[in-house]
Amino acid sequence: MGYKDLLTLKDLSAKEILDLVSLAGKIKKNPMKYSNKLKGKTLLMIFAKPSLRTHLSFDVGMNELGGHAIFYDLKDSTLGKKESVKDFSKVIDGYADIIMARLYGQEDLESIAKYSEVPVINGLTDDYHPCQILGDLLTMKEKFNNLKKIKVCYVGDSNNNVTHSLIIACAKLGMNLVISGPKKKKFMPNNEIVSGFKFKFEPDVKKAVKNADVIYTDTWMSYQVSKSEKKERERILKKYQVNSAIMNISKKAKFMHCLPAHRGDEVTDEVIDSKRSIVYEQAENRQWSEMAVLLKLMKK
Repeated sequence: MGYKDLLTLKDLSAKEILDLVSLAGKIKKNPMKYSNKLKGKTLLMIFAKPSLRTHLSFDVGMNELGGHAIFYDLKDSTLGKKESVKDFSKVIDGYADIIMARLYGQEDLESIAKYSEVPVINGLTDDYHPCQILGDLLTMKEKFNNLKKIKVCYVGDSNNNVTHSLIIACAKLGMNLVISGPKKKKFMPNNEIVSGFKFKFEPDVKKAVKNADVIYTDTWMSYQVSKSEKKERERILKKYQVNSAIMNISKKAKFMHCLPAHRGDEVTDEVIDSKRSIVYEQAENRQWSEMAVLLKLMKK
């Protein structure tokens, strides 16, 4: 294994990504086999952003591996107030065996990893969301088996952590990924983040979703987006809403969303509640993929 931490999927080879997806599938099929793998080990979960799936999936996952998880909210922390990142990270080394951090800045995560001797997992930053995409890949593999033979179409605001990590993973695995959204810099993937990773951009959503196996979207209002932008973003992105008309262009397509969803904005109730929606399977698969990451980083 060529990585100590999971900060971004850029650091993993295609084989390493597929190994994690494969292990996640094995854990899901037979969780009892892994129930004591991390017995006596402690995961520290650091949160700067609110969370449902990241918090519960890591907490439950660590528990099912026989370990213990601690929730640590940065709003009550000494970090950046009375304590440096270096001291903060070195102190954690004495208490925890592995760290998961859900932060705003990628640079903050990298600083913790720089000074920490224990493995560090990116639970989400503004730039990347690797654990989400590992869960998504498991979900797609369960539905379609051969990842290289499917077409994934991401629709809407694509300047976000999910799209960036999806682009990186799909490019590394040789998957067919089409991004569809407004041809404006603020809505397109950040080129500084995804430079060198191949994907197709098609602003015409009807062309983009044709023959898609997966139609994927995310909120138009990511955590770092100001609420004052909401009306303008709704106006610009409205034509990229995933509704029945869009889904019917490719009748074989499954619908995916990393959640939380803003129903009525990026997706309609009719779509997210339909039989073609696999969003709750995605959510569950976060746990299995994160359990695989925990085991790999802990070399178990």
